[in-house]
Amino acid sequence: MIKNLMFDLGGVIMEIERMNAVKALEGLGMRDVNKMLGDYGQTGPFLQLEKGEISPEEFHREIHKLMPTGVTDDQIDEAFEKFLVGIPVERLRKLEKLHKDYNIYLLSNTNKIMWDGFITKEFRKDGHDMSYYFDGTVASFEAKAYKPDAEIFRIAERRFGIKPEETIFFDDSKANCEAAAKLGFRTEWIGPENPIA
Repeated sequence: MIKNLMFDLGGVIMEIERMNAVKALEGLGMRDVNKMLGDYGQTGPFLQLEKGEISPEEFHREIHKLMPTGVTDDQIDEAFEKFLVGIPVERLRKLEKLHKDYNIYLLSNTNKIMWDGFITKEFRKDGHDMSYYFDGTVASFEAKAYKPDAEIFRIAERRFGIKPEETIFFDDSKANCEAAAKLGFRTEWIGPENPIA
């Protein structure tokens, strides 16, 4: 019996467009953006930020090394956050409706800059905040674990007190769905032809 629905954020709840961020960062003069900023995973300082290995301040210092002088931290953050397009209001309302019948959780590879900025703002657009929609969240930067590693799923199990066999995990990465399935979760891959709302 399914009691829990656990959602990825980007590409499932939040619309994303990687190339918006790549172009914006390149527009600031950053080198090698396309190699470091991937659709389903990052490398370099972007990955370190998502894993919680470096702080936003340390991230800025590393990114400045790849840019011309004179670029500000705020400009970097604004360009980086263009990766996120937004959450359609109807999707928030779908979560609200599902919450009447299931426990709802969020499990996301994300970073503190986006989490404290654009993500928080988007969840408030229908008059609520993130805690209204979810019974619990695990973000990679604060858990210091990263999908598809098993540890982030185990952290979610412990933190939420859930059983994998009673939980459907929704993700737009097939590798993440496969990792969750190996741990006993039911999974559903979300793609452009199969959105949640």
